[in-house]
Amino acid sequence: MNRFDDKRVLISGAGSGIGQATVARILAEGGTVVAADISETGLEQTLNAAKDAGHADRLTTVKVDISSEESVREQVGAAIKALGGLDVLINAAGILRSAHTHEMTLDFWNTVIGVNLTGTFLMTRESLPALLESGAGVVVNFSSTSATFAHPYMTAYAASKGGIQSFTHALALEYSKQGLRAVAVAPGSIASGMTSDPGFPADIDFTLLGKLAPAIGEGFAPPSAVAGVIAMLASEDGSFVTGTEIRIDGGTHM
Repeated sequence: MNRFDDKRVLISGAGSGIGQATVARILAEGGTVVAADISETGLEQTLNAAKDAGHADRLTTVKVDISSEESVREQVGAAIKALGGLDVLINAAGILRSAHTHEMTLDFWNTVIGVNLTGTFLMTRESLPALLESGAGVVVNFSSTSATFAHPYMTAYAASKGGIQSFTHALALEYSKQGLRAVAVAPGSIASGMTSDPGFPADIDFTLLGKLAPAIGEGFAPPSAVAGVIAMLASEDGSFVTGTEIRIDGGTHM
């Protein structure tokens, strides 16, 4: 099933985890992709995987710091030029940091908000003209289960992801009559570098973490479990989904 034939897709956070898995999924379904990440090593791994799968001819990589307005403006422009336009933007880039809130510095807070929330805004703003020109553009943003369910030591992260959900709702309505759809995914209990080491304080109280295990399966799911949902949402199969978020956590937070 090639749902992305003739579709031009820009994916941030494409050098690892869910972003990397999403690149593989979109390429496998016929899409032409620009993979963006701050890690050149990660992008090289993404490109090598595409070569192994025989899809490298439809993949371009760009290094971008999504927290930098200058970097985003330059590299999103380059990506759109390379693609000849843009049909889908997938904002998968983000960071997870943990700390006691009373010990959290302003720099710590601003870094998390700057990458996760401001970075999502910058990538979206620079992509919007091309997405609107396509007539049926799609934006998929990354929220998290932490936006809705209490995750201790992650107040900055939770605030950034809650902001992304609100941003997505407003974006979807503002541009709805111009053919744009905007939707957020809210992953949880997904095995990735981010979740394997959330950087909890040394004196963490594990009793505050509550239920951590998914209700289905035998543990955390691979990033491909989220990539499949993203592919549905970004394709014509998701044509009636906008202004909402989809929780993908195996029932951890039922």
